[in-house]
Amino acid sequence: MRITAEELLQQYAAGERDFTGVDLSGADLSSINLSGVNLSFANLSDANLIGSNLSCANLFRIRLDNAELVSANFAGADLRRAKLESVYVRGSANFAGTDFRDASLTVLFESVNLTGADLSGADLYRSCLEDTILRDANLTGADLTNVYFENADFTNANLLNADAAHCTFDCVILHNTTMPDGSIITDNRWSG
Repeated sequence: MRITAEELLQQYAAGERDFTGVDLSGADLSSINLSGVNLSFANLSDANLIGSNLSCANLFRIRLDNAELVSANFAGADLRRAKLESVYVRGSANFAGTDFRDASLTVLFESVNLTGADLSGADLYRSCLEDTILRDANLTGADLTNVYFENADFTNANLLNADAAHCTFDCVILHNTTMPDGSIITDNRWSG
């Protein structure tokens, strides 16, 4: 069901939180507060979410292809099985504690907070994560094929059974980090 940004904001202000399956592709939702909203199965491809707050939102199976997510707050959001293709996220965007299990992510994350995020089973094929915080993140079983990590912090992160074929770790912090083979690396800054 196609709705406008204005309709969404009016209904949200009136207390409505369930917008399951809506089509907001191309909508300008910049700098708005949609904390706790249910946008599961929604289409927000090409949407402008710059500076928006979607913390603790239900975004299960949402489509965010080509969306603008600069400085957005998705802390604690449910992005399981979400699709983020060709997405560039920068400017201190916050995805701390976000659930990305089994999501499809072809992204460029720059200066993004993924502390405590669950990326288990996520497909990050050919993504790039620069200056990204992945402390306490769960990447077990994730597809990290051809992923490029630069200046990323993996302190206490778990990469057990992740597919890291042709993955590049450039100047990353590995402290109490569980590697794909189960080994634990401590107190190491690694460039590989």
